[in-house]
Amino acid sequence: MPFLVKKAVGSEADLSLRGSLTTNATGKPELWREDEYRPSARGFLTPDHLALPSSLKTYRSLCANEECRGGWTKPWRNRRRPIFEGRWGCSGRCVLAMVRAAVQREHSGPSTLAETMPHLHRVPLGLLMLQQGWITHPQLRRALEAQRRNETGRIGEWLISECGVRPELVTKGLTLQWSCPMLTTEGFSPDSMMLVAPKIFLNRFGAVPLRVAGSKILYLGFEQRLDASVAFAIEKMTDLKVESGLVEGEQFRSAQHRLLACPAVEAKQQTMADKDEMAGRMTSILEQKQPIASRFTRMHDFYWMRIWLENGAIGKTGMVPRTGEDVNDYIFVIGGDEKL
Repeated sequence: MPFLVKKAVGSEADLSLRGSLTTNATGKPELWREDEYRPSARGFLTPDHLALPSSLKTYRSLCANEECRGGWTKPWRNRRRPIFEGRWGCSGRCVLAMVRAAVQREHSGPSTLAETMPHLHRVPLGLLMLQQGWITHPQLRRALEAQRRNETGRIGEWLISECGVRPELVTKGLTLQWSCPMLTTEGFSPDSMMLVAPKIFLNRFGAVPLRVAGSKILYLGFEQRLDASVAFAIEKMTDLKVESGLVEGEQFRSAQHRLLACPAVEAKQQTMADKDEMAGRMTSILEQKQPIASRFTRMHDFYWMRIWLENGAIGKTGMVPRTGEDVNDYIFVIGGDEKL
């Protein structure tokens, strides 16, 4: 006798999900046309740190959609996939509701942490270095005159080129200005650090993941100024505490060049008309790929979803991928005003 299952009553969310799917030649709906996931030939072993406690296993066996009215679920529905932000949805309708809540959370929030903090008036770099005794009044005047005359460049660059100030002194001054540490590239492993975030983000926003300390802290380097939005997004995605700092210019550019030359997680960029279309597309991806884990965050005006397709794709340091295999990044832009 076939299984009898109670079917969820159709709702507005159902219709929205169906509207996010494409149609084939016969007019019947089908999932968004994208390359199908093909698992790698090698086997995966679940890392010890991914062993779920019984309480979490029970939690994952329950639908995370607070408005779920499905009652009985399909007996063949995998209760471990898809997982979105650590939670399981019992149907496409429930996954869509979870995704919509996440999109609303990120869309309505500030695009950078700086917007939530009071404005801090920073002491000009030249005056700060003068106060520390690292430059003289004539050197500062000469650098300022060169900057005004050329109408371009930062004061630190003119102090180096016109006055012979050592680059590390300028970087040290910037760390005082930004109240952050001065980082070095010691222990830098570009192959593993390239998996921390999409290459297009690291290149556009000038960030270099340097190393992970004690499997808990990720050091993130910048050249001229910190970027709170980038640091916060990476912290949410990797599950590691991010410590941002500045790196001396030549060291930074060398590390950035080595980093961007390494293979990265495959990233797909898409432009959405609005947040509802983005939620529908994300749901289609989750329903088709059936990831074992996925996370979603915002970086400035860009929306970033990362999915892990197998347990073995997650490394031993937070949620940083072990390799670029069985991990995918999806980057969304709403309205098309911003382009990578």
